[in-house]
Amino acid sequence: MVVHAGMLTLVCAPALAQDAAKATEREAGPLLFNNACRTCHTTKDGDNRLGPHLYGIIGRKAGSLPNYGYSAAMAGADIKWDRGTLDRFIADPDAVVPGHAMRPYGGVRSAQDRARLIAFLEAVGR
Repeated sequence: MVVHAGMLTLVCAPALAQDAAKATEREAGPLLFNNACRTCHTTKDGDNRLGPHLYGIIGRKAGSLPNYGYSAAMAGADIKWDRGTLDRFIADPDAVVPGHAMRPYGGVRSAQDRARLIAFLEAVGR
């Protein structure tokens, strides 16, 4: 019986580790959002705050939400938010939209963190 329990542990351990890694990935996005974005943004549709809500941002034209006062730079930006443009903007907003009003936000340097954040925004915007 002990041998069977030991073998079961050996067989199941990789699956349990993968489940834990997936849970960590799922938890990373909301945590990153809370740490880097939530001061100014929400993911609730229609809930604009200091920054516009980010619900459904994937596929949206920059500076296009009604009832939000964008900076001239963001309103005039000819950008459609997709994974690539979001990645570049989250990394270095000054390089993508010079003159934006997101001060003092300076970007997220980690490519892995940006990918997790974008995946989270995709998931909450469906």
